[in-house]
Amino acid sequence: MTVIAAYLYRHGQRVRAVSIDERVACAQDKSEFVWIGVADPSVDEMQMLAKTYDLHPLAVEDAIKANQLPKVDIYGDQLFVVARTAHIEDDVICYGETALFIGHNHIISVRHGSARAHVTLRHDLEAVPSRLAQGVDYIAHAILDFIVDGYLPIIEGIEEEVLTMEQHMIDHFLGRDEITRIFNLRRQLIRFQRILTPMQEVATKFVKVDLPCIDHEARPYFSDVRDHVRRVQTMVDDLREILNSVFESSNLLEQQRTGDITRQLAAWAAILAVPTAIAGIYGMNFEHMPELKSLYGYPVVLGVIAVICTLLYVRFKKLKWL
Repeated sequence: MTVIAAYLYRHGQRVRAVSIDERVACAQDKSEFVWIGVADPSVDEMQMLAKTYDLHPLAVEDAIKANQLPKVDIYGDQLFVVARTAHIEDDVICYGETALFIGHNHIISVRHGSARAHVTLRHDLEAVPSRLAQGVDYIAHAILDFIVDGYLPIIEGIEEEVLTMEQHMIDHFLGRDEITRIFNLRRQLIRFQRILTPMQEVATKFVKVDLPCIDHEARPYFSDVRDHVRRVQTMVDDLREILNSVFESSNLLEQQRTGDITRQLAAWAAILAVPTAIAGIYGMNFEHMPELKSLYGYPVVLGVIAVICTLLYVRFKKLKWL
């Protein structure tokens, strides 16, 4: 498990560690609060947190199951936020979930399947006490921004692969493995899009809806998160278009190359048909055939064949069949 960090903060400074079953009496001032971070908690641990901080049972159930799409729920004077994390594992986009319980004097993050811990984020915030002293809404922004920023390297990595594939497609036929990879990437991007759309809705709610525990002064920060999500959405849409273009262009190029080969074969077949036809005629074993006793019949026939074949070759060359 489980409890990664649990501390009491006052005026941007870490005061002391707390336990998950300890209800800390914080001042009404927003600058004093508890920040608890847990990863893959057990049911008993979540029930203990629920009892200590009066968490809503439905929110606790969702945090335990960890199979929700991004959303924001309001339970009295508390917020329950679900965000989806993403990381690359064996060339596949894998997803985790981070749930946030936000109260006036506490914020609890519950992570499932996330490859990026919040330790670095916590240290970065503690390095700027003036930011940390502004309250739990700014920590909520920092966590959401941390999650969304993790999307960009994933999409940039896929973008590099797709652009390389596009260049390779121009020079060579796409193989079976590459075509399979295109369809795999398309499926992954479609699934990623299903995460990005509700993530944008989450950020939009923080910007436009009056939510408990969220000050108006914090809204521009969440607007920045929304902009980051939109940027990733645009990149995903562009990548899907490029993948479709790569596949369709590959088919067109393959048809063009196949047509070129077919024309070349047809041209050579036409050229070879001339000597084949003439040789076939003179290969028939009839007793009375014209020019059988001609002294120059053989070279004349060879000359006629050469002339006709040359004319056909020049003609097909002008037509760019050869």
